[in-house]
Amino acid sequence: MRERSDRLDVQVSVGDRVVQVRVVGEVDIATVAAFRSALWSVPARPVIRLELSELRLLSAAGVRALLAAHLRVRACGGELVLVDPTPVVARVLRATGLHRVMPVLESAGAVEPERSPAVIPTHLALAA
Repeated sequence: MRERSDRLDVQVSVGDRVVQVRVVGEVDIATVAAFRSALWSVPARPVIRLELSELRLLSAAGVRALLAAHLRVRACGGELVLVDPTPVVARVLRATGLHRVMPVLESAGAVEPERSPAVIPTHLALAA
């Protein structure tokens, strides 16, 4: 699965228990619709890992899309995990307080100790 615009590329890889979402480029007012569309089309799994190591910009519109996706995933009993944000994106996450709302992992192999992923039934979809 893939969403693409001129300045944003989102690649989705679906596993049995984890969905990997790789975001490359910029999420701003011009690209947030493609970003939101990609997040909304992710199938339900216990963990949604959003890989941010190649995201150069996260605007307020992107923050709102992330928070909405987090709330949707949590409502289904799952967990949205942000992985390897760039320094610019990490600053946005800290400034907005999102780093306190959802887990942010500094490396793809790390596991955050105080939170464990919730389990969602596979028959639930992330419906709009």
